Amino acid sequence: MDLIRDFRDASYIKGILGAIKSESYRPINIMEICGGHTHTIMRFGLNQLLSDNINFVHGPGCPVCIIPKERIDHAILLSRQEDIILATLGDMMRVPGSLGSLIKERAEGRDIRMIYSPMDVIDIAKKNPDKMVVYFAIGFETTTPMTAALLDLTIQAGIKNIFLHVNHVLVPPPINAIMSSGDISIDAFIGPGHVSAITGTKIYEPIVKRYKTPVVIAGFEPLDILQAVLMIMRQFKENRCEVENQYKRGVNIEGNKKAQGLIKKYFETRDSFRWRGLGDIPESGLKLRDEFAKWDAEVVFSDILNVKPVDDHVLCRCGDILRGRIKPFDCIIFGKACTPENPFGPCMVSSEGACQAYYKYSMESVV
Repeated sequence: MDLIRDFRDASYIKGILGAIKSESYRPINIMEICGGHTHTIMRFGLNQLLSDNINFVHGPGCPVCIIPKERIDHAILLSRQEDIILATLGDMMRVPGSLGSLIKERAEGRDIRMIYSPMDVIDIAKKNPDKMVVYFAIGFETTTPMTAALLDLTIQAGIKNIFLHVNHVLVPPPINAIMSSGDISIDAFIGPGHVSAITGTKIYEPIVKRYKTPVVIAGFEPLDILQAVLMIMRQFKENRCEVENQYKRGVNIEGNKKAQGLIKKYFETRDSFRWRGLGDIPESGLKLRDEFAKWDAEVVFSDILNVKPVDDHVLCRCGDILRGRIKPFDCIIFGKACTPENPFGPCMVSSEGACQAYYKYSMESVV
């Protein structure tokens, strides 16, 4: 399958655009949950091509963007311990907490490792047996199985110096929070492809039933997004409200059972997790089960992680963007004081952040 030929072909795209316009009977608000979808929409100008029919609302699907400042402060405090090596994924390095950022801490001599895979942590731990290695784990259901696999291999290998600081979160709870808040009218959702490959499509059925709002899971090419929009439009035209799967080449109903089994073995839901811009959402985050507490950095290092919740900078409106209340252009510091080189908030830092997508792909961001 050729991505350029099959998913970016201009004639196919024009055909689907015409079909969408012929199916349209009123403008509708579609929230794409995944930050990867936001970047596809902006990169290929789908928001402009469909401006008469569709208002794309950007949801809280950027895992780096939703981590509150106090959790980043946890990472910074851990990195300041002389006997700790902190490992995390690249996007986390520049996200600002109230104490600074990990990249600034590394510049000051902290041993902070940017890794490409959680499995890299095992190699770091083996090469540094006199150090404690803390993996600062983030992500939705997509990356949670990899963290579970890391712990599984750690236990099997009898490695004693690996600990996990878990910041994994779930997709359905923030959708419920947004829909229940009444802050914004959402007519339909484009469901995240990578998350759904793990969970399957069935996790969205309660959302569809409760809010009478269609959910169509989509891939990440422009043709994928447009096909998902067309499927949504046809649901409205035919007076249907269903979970549909455009991304059948990567997603099925049941999802990845082996990955789900690993998650269930090692994790359970927290009573509550604080989301940037959304506040405390019940049962929206994961933690290690009690029987694995000796690998849990929040338990082992609890004496140095006693920090209070921290609000965002008063001028940063990343939280409102994550809720779908505003677009990045509505923030007065966007593209001015806040740029990728000098980010005020995580929406400008992350490769999946809405602000970075607008700054990178829209000519309107040039100020």
